[in-house]
Amino acid sequence: MAQANLTCWKGFVFLGFSGFGELQLLLFALFLSLYLVTITSNVFIIVVIRLDSHLHTPMYLFLSFLSFSETCYTLGIIPRMLFGLVMGGQAISYVGCAAQMFFSASWACTNCFLLSVMGFDRYVAICAPLHYASRMNPLLCAQLVGASFVSGYLFGLGMTAVIFRLPFCGSCEIQHFFCDTPPALSLACGDTRLSELGILILSLLVLLVSFFFIAVSYVYIVLAILRMPSAAGRRRAFSTCASHLTVVTIHYGCASFMYLRPKASYSLERDQLIAVTYTVATPLLNPIVYSLRNRAVQTALRNAFRGNLLGKG
Repeated sequence: MAQANLTCWKGFVFLGFSGFGELQLLLFALFLSLYLVTITSNVFIIVVIRLDSHLHTPMYLFLSFLSFSETCYTLGIIPRMLFGLVMGGQAISYVGCAAQMFFSASWACTNCFLLSVMGFDRYVAICAPLHYASRMNPLLCAQLVGASFVSGYLFGLGMTAVIFRLPFCGSCEIQHFFCDTPPALSLACGDTRLSELGILILSLLVLLVSFFFIAVSYVYIVLAILRMPSAAGRRRAFSTCASHLTVVTIHYGCASFMYLRPKASYSLERDQLIAVTYTVATPLLNPIVYSLRNRAVQTALRNAFRGNLLGKG
């Protein structure tokens, strides 16, 4: 460990919700409720897709992995945040902060890549429906999912390495509720311009490259939909993309605001609001959007509630 890091070698202190006083218990109740719903919904989506043979298609395979990735992302952040709200323990070790940053960044990047894969799946389904089964074969699906997870971990490792190679020779108080890259970067002393550039480049590679593939996919999708002769066919084709587009818009909107900005524009109150949306609300959005807008998922959920699927298991 670098000599300059000695003032923070024992750890950091979160100040994110320390100014809320008695409202911290109210926030704890609110966030705990949302977290339990998030975990339950995502796990239920995974189980239903696994048990219902009608959902054993590439589209729902990718959805189940997205739910798994979102669940892992929240596990690395929210339980520690809830503990701090109710127990007042806002300290985290130096190694614990690095680990939390690594896993949260890895799963966040994985989510971006999985959303890009889901966009490619919709492109093949709508633009080449006769070749969908042969092109989106099990081997390719496994390779796409595996590449998403491996790439996510590599980018997460890169972001964590860029931050924790810096000297932390001043305050060890993080103006946030978890070890995210922007607030941790603001604690570093010395010349941080190269590290800021490194984080920006890595964020651009993850967000803009994956979003570029999604955008290209949807350009071809829209062109294919416009060429369809019947209005009913166009509505049906677009409805298969609406859920994915909704999740993409909110996910990339929040992530871009958080990570594609210069250090000088950081704001504690504003950034925490966006971070809460990204870490608490967005993971809940995935199962809600797909269950509300997708008839196949709705049918599978109804069957599960009636005990048909679970009874067969």
